[in-house]
Amino acid sequence: MSGEQTELLQGTLDLLILKALALQEMHGLQISRRIEQVTKGTFRVKPGSLFPSLHRMEEEGWLISSWGESENRRKAKYYKLTRAGRQQLETAAERWKRISLAMSRALEGGEKEATE
Repeated sequence: MSGEQTELLQGTLDLLILKALALQEMHGLQISRRIEQVTKGTFRVKPGSLFPSLHRMEEEGWLISSWGESENRRKAKYYKLTRAGRQQLETAAERWKRISLAMSRALEGGEKEATE
């Protein structure tokens, strides 16, 4: 994993949470670990950021939750995507791809212009 962490841009955490939950329901710690894993340690989501986002996303109707038992036999709240959550994931992913491509073009274009 990378030793350097990066702050999440506004809206990025929602997308990472939705993507983490796309395959299966998870509890908060699993979501946090999954995000860290898929970003190779670039993003480490702390509870103070994760849980308010989960609650807000549940209020938006993107997630539903239920209580269960975690792998270490502790009570844990599990989150699962709703149909609206899957639609939001698709919309947010497309938006992020456009932003990412535009930023890449801007950064590459700036370097080419400076060397010409």
